[in-house]
Amino acid sequence: MQNNKIEAIRNYAKEKLGDDRSGHDFYHVERVAKIAVKLAEQEGVSDTLIIETASYLHDVIDDKIVADVDTEKESLKKFLKELDFSADNIQEVFEIIENISFSQEIEKGKADLTIAGQIVQDADRIDALGAIGILRTAYYGGHTQSPLYDPNIQPQEFKSKQDYRKKSTVINHFYEKLFKLPATMNTQAGKLEAQRRKAFMENFLETFYAEWNLS
Repeated sequence: MQNNKIEAIRNYAKEKLGDDRSGHDFYHVERVAKIAVKLAEQEGVSDTLIIETASYLHDVIDDKIVADVDTEKESLKKFLKELDFSADNIQEVFEIIENISFSQEIEKGKADLTIAGQIVQDADRIDALGAIGILRTAYYGGHTQSPLYDPNIQPQEFKSKQDYRKKSTVINHFYEKLFKLPATMNTQAGKLEAQRRKAFMENFLETFYAEWNLS
C-alpha cells in the first residue's frame, strides 16, 4: 500500500514539475527523495512515508515555480486526501514543505521541524551542493538572466526574502547561500555529506578564479 502511495505521489510531482526549467524539476525532487531515504536509514528512521511524500512534493507549491500558490495548495490537499492520508499526516507534510526553504529562514529563523522534516530539509540542501549544485546554480542563473560573475558586485547578506530574490551573480550565490548550508544541517549524516560537497565546490571556484584572472 505504501509503495502505491509513493508511486502516485511521484507521478503527481512529475506532472506538476515536468516542464520546470529553473533547476527545480522532477529529477531534483526525485534526487531529494533518494537522498532523504538514505539519510533516514543512516539516522535509524524506518518509516519513510512522510519523508518521501514531502521530498517529492516540496516544490509543487513553491512561489518560484507556480503562479498561484493557494490553488496549488488546495489541489495538493485534495490529492493527499484521495490517497487516504490522515489530517495529521497532511498537516505534517505541509509543515515540512512550507518551512524547509533557506529563504524562509532569512526572516523567520530556522523552523522547529520533526525528524522527518529535518531529514527532508537536509536532503534538499544537499542537492544544492556538489557537482549537481554547481550546475543547478548556473542553470538557475541563466533562467533568471543573472550575470555569471562580476568582480565589482560583492556578495550580500540578505535581510528579507524579497531581497534574496533580487538578482545577484551566479558566483555570488555560492557565498550568499550555498556555502552557508553545511552549518544548517540537522543530521550527522547530512553534515558529513554537505561538507564533502562543499569542498568539491571550493575546489571548483579555485579553478574558476584562476581561469578568470588569465583573461
